[in-house]
This record gives sequence, C-alpha cells and structure tokens, in this order.
Amino acid sequence: MMPFERLDAWKACHQLVLATYRATDALPVEDGDNLKVYLRRAAILAPAKIARGSASRNRGVFRKWVDVALGYLAEMAYLLHLAVDLEFLPAQSWRELDQLRGRAAFYAWKLYLSLAPSQRSKD
Repeated sequence: MMPFERLDAWKACHQLVLATYRATDALPVEDGDNLKVYLRRAAILAPAKIARGSASRNRGVFRKWVDVALGYLAEMAYLLHLAVDLEFLPAQSWRELDQLRGRAAFYAWKLYLSLAPSQRSKD
C-alpha cells in the first residue's frame, strides 16, 4: 500500500473519480464529450496531486499539492453545475457527485490545515 492510500482525503477523492466515470458514461456526444473530459480530468487530478504531494519529504511542498487538489475540486463544482444546467447530467447524478465532491473537499481541507506550519510561542 502506498502512503497516500491511507489518507482520508485521497480515499474520498478516489471514490469521486470512480463515481464520476460511472456518471459521465451517459453524457451526450455533442458538446457533452468535452464536458466529460473536463469533469474526468478535474476528478482525476485531485487525488493525483494528493498522491504527488505525499511523496514529498517537505510538509510545505505536500501542502502546496493539497492546495492544488482543492482547486481541482472547486473546478469540478463548477463543471458539475454546468453539466446539470445544460441538462447533460440528471439532477440525481449531480446531487450524488456533488455530495462526494463536498466530502472530498472537506477531507482535503482538513489535510491542508494539518500540514500548516506549527505556531511556536516566542516566550
């Protein structure tokens, strides 16, 4: 098992990737094809960046990659919103994916905070 596989943030993001692939299989071919690519890309890159950061021996570098992952999760929020507004994605699928995205963002944010530099008193 790789070290990143123990992280709740990575686990939640990975579940989001799996659900995104299943939900976007049925997107229409027209412009939905590009949207499918963007949704999948944002979903994949969040856990990938957490994995990349976890390989660093430097907490600051790890934190930077978790911050990037949070950006991809935010991008995904918009893409999901667009997909449902264009009626490419059923509302039920959007709700499920957005819930998973929110859960992934919650755990990624907790990880980000845990990697903050410690505050030492200057007494």
